[in-house]
Amino acid sequence: MAIADDLKKTLTDPTPLYFAAGTADLAVQQAKKVPGLIEQLRAEAPARIEAVKNTDPKAVQEKARGKAKEAQEAVTATVAEVLGAIDAKKLGETAQDLALRGVGVAAEYAVKAKEAYDKVAEHGEQTVRAWRGEVSEEIVDIAVVVEPEAAAPVAEEPAAEPAAKKAPARKAAVKKAAAEPADES
Repeated sequence: MAIADDLKKTLTDPTPLYFAAGTADLAVQQAKKVPGLIEQLRAEAPARIEAVKNTDPKAVQEKARGKAKEAQEAVTATVAEVLGAIDAKKLGETAQDLALRGVGVAAEYAVKAKEAYDKVAEHGEQTVRAWRGEVSEEIVDIAVVVEPEAAAPVAEEPAAEPAAKKAPARKAAVKKAAAEPADES
């Protein structure tokens, strides 16, 4: 039964669909930036092409040789240092330590991946709601919670009529009381 329940839960979970919708929406947002990038590249291209034309091939070749020689010397020094410091016992401890670190890093990346997945799925859910027009319905629901008097049901309107009739009487009493002290002065 547990397998059937897990399968049912997996097949009815909308999160992967929301993830796909969120990914599609984010892709569209990024695609909208492409024309601006193309225009920027188009504006910068002549200067870059001119810089490449004016570059001396021999200078580039010498620079590349120098960098390659530096890299070769660094690798040779590192290999010599590693080979000189090899100790069988330390090597085993180091390998075990590196394996444990690898597991920790993998677990950390798994957590980050799950968080990113959930974030994109949440974005997708909001996108789907916007496509369906459900966002406007939520705003109305929030407005009802924030201002319950404005969204009172029609059934309560007859109860409001006696209060409305009392209000003018109160206003008249207030006006009369305000007028009396003025007469005494």
